[in-house]
Amino acid sequence: MAIAKAERLMNLALCLLGTRRPLSKRELRGSIEAYLEAASDEAFNRMFERDKDDLRELGLVIETVESLDGETGYLARRDSNRLPPVTLDAEEAAALGLAAKVWQQARLAGAASGALQKLRAAGMPEEAAEPRETHSALEPRIPVHEAAFEPLMLACRDRRPVVFDYRKATAARPATRHVEPWALECWRGHWYLAGWDTDRGAERVFRLSRITGRVRSRAGRFTAEVPDVVTVRETVAGWAGEIAERSARIRLRTGSGYPLRARATAQRELGDGWDELEIPYGHGLDAWLVEFGPDVVVLEPAELRAEVVDRLRAVAKD
Repeated sequence: MAIAKAERLMNLALCLLGTRRPLSKRELRGSIEAYLEAASDEAFNRMFERDKDDLRELGLVIETVESLDGETGYLARRDSNRLPPVTLDAEEAAALGLAAKVWQQARLAGAASGALQKLRAAGMPEEAAEPRETHSALEPRIPVHEAAFEPLMLACRDRRPVVFDYRKATAARPATRHVEPWALECWRGHWYLAGWDTDRGAERVFRLSRITGRVRSRAGRFTAEVPDVVTVRETVAGWAGEIAERSARIRLRTGSGYPLRARATAQRELGDGWDELEIPYGHGLDAWLVEFGPDVVVLEPAELRAEVVDRLRAVAKD
């Protein structure tokens, strides 16, 4: 059975780090089981040179030494491959300790805890890693209640396409979505996923609480380029109408609709018992306007007017 390359590289690194004198190719071939499986000297030489280059690319410093009899040997001195000491002041260590506590409700909790243990072993002060007095009132948490969070977090990390059923706020039934996930972000207590919707050929943002069922991984690579900056919060804010990229113009009965007036960017009196307002137009505005019943008339855009009319007709049928 062929030995995995990762195991072969690890064995070669351990041999080179553990020796006190340079080891020749012949000695390395006799010491590492994977090299014993090489079909010929040429196959071994190609394998060894590739492995040596891979280890150097990973950061291992490998020296080449020629002995008195002309034979070439290899070793990796420990002093040349030792990381510098970790030096953190009290504030930096406290910040890392607090950051590790943030992920206690997700899979990153284990990784964060392990990282703190390694930092303590490297000399980080124990009292700084677990601040008790200065930060006793500060206990950060990132709430993660949705089952979709962990599989999506891993899919974002591994750049792996996913499939899930998603129920829009205006839809009665969920629909299957094929997504190349880019980033997760928490905004106002809710988690959102930004990514490329392959069915629609466009960037989309999905609220995790509306994902139903299990998130399934798909084979293959991303087809769309991942942007350098993924602006999840700005997208959601614009989608919700909190960033006034678009505006709607409505007529509002005088003396009514004070919540609408509070959000208005402009308003004027019409003099016939009605006022005209401009308000930010985002997702869900049609449902909000319907709540004011006959006190509101949508002037533009036409799509919003049609949405409000459809909702009023649905209410009338009920």
